[in-house]
Amino acid sequence: MRLESLRLVDFKNYESAMLRFQGSIHCLLGKNGSGKTNLLEAIYYLCFTRGPRGGSDVSCIRNGKAQFVIEGRFRKEDKPHEVVCTFSSGEKKLVSEDGKIYSKFSDHIGKYPLVLVAPNDIELIWDGPELRRRYVDTLISQTDQEYLRQLILYQLVLRQRNGLLKMSQERPSIDHDLLHTYNTQLISAGTYIFSARVKLVRRIIPVLTAQYSFLVEGRDEQVGILYTSDLATLDFGSELSSRFERDRILGRTSVGIHRDDFNFQLMNQSLKEWGSQGQQKSFLIALKLAEFRLLEERNRFKPLLLLDDIFDKLDDDRIHRLMDLISAGSFGQIFITDARPERSAEMLRRIRVKSQNFQVEDGKIQDRDQNTIQVI
Repeated sequence: MRLESLRLVDFKNYESAMLRFQGSIHCLLGKNGSGKTNLLEAIYYLCFTRGPRGGSDVSCIRNGKAQFVIEGRFRKEDKPHEVVCTFSSGEKKLVSEDGKIYSKFSDHIGKYPLVLVAPNDIELIWDGPELRRRYVDTLISQTDQEYLRQLILYQLVLRQRNGLLKMSQERPSIDHDLLHTYNTQLISAGTYIFSARVKLVRRIIPVLTAQYSFLVEGRDEQVGILYTSDLATLDFGSELSSRFERDRILGRTSVGIHRDDFNFQLMNQSLKEWGSQGQQKSFLIALKLAEFRLLEERNRFKPLLLLDDIFDKLDDDRIHRLMDLISAGSFGQIFITDARPERSAEMLRRIRVKSQNFQVEDGKIQDRDQNTIQVI
């Protein structure tokens, strides 16, 4: 699979732009704040129907404008496909593939797999469990449509049950039939989600271990992921019933897969508490490489790989190991952002790999090889 072209209209700081991609490695070069990362976010939108950091679609509209358009032309299994994402302020976002508008965005997830390596990945280690759950959910959803459907259902029913609990704080009675319906739906969806998360952790740990060992050049440092869930030790249905009065007082559901966590580990200890900065960075890269391998194995083609500002965030050893993988042809199409053109050029020259280079400056894009401005 590859992305052959990207067209933007009033997206972030781009009034209009058109990029045509040749080869396998594309370097987006320019000063910080010039709009390099915005291009990666546009590609992410085409694959996930949203930006990588969440947030509102309104914030992606160029200042003073009413809408944005992102259009990408892909080639997958030697067939062309066009994906278009359009959003107008005050209206519903529209996403289409080959001219057909999706009624549910979830039907699009997984068709164009993508792995993003970005500076804020460190938040997966340092922030709370919600971010780690979201990461795992995004990964599984790219390969399991039913998981995404069950996740959407669980989140909807959880909000409804919590709303019912809050209402019961103000009323002397509660609709127990409705509560029973919510409980039944939570149990069914939660059980599916729990099972899928268990399988994912079992599958990814050996791949993560191998990738980490490669990055640290075989040092004896065992890594892992400890998945903790209420459903691992408790009967979900019994707990929902027995905790009803407590949940009514709290106004929220106190048991379920929405409380799960994935504890990243080094030598059977918390990576957050015991890992050095270098070990944490190695773990995160290994995790993303493991994600890439799992997606490749499931889809039988390589996902897109987006490397955002990695040269500024990694030391030379880790960069060189990653470059070795690129040199070996381990990846398919790669998009790299860098604020120092000479640095990325030297890295790629060292491994004897050619790249297509775009110069980005204040929403204008120049193909450094063709010496033309890519605008429309």
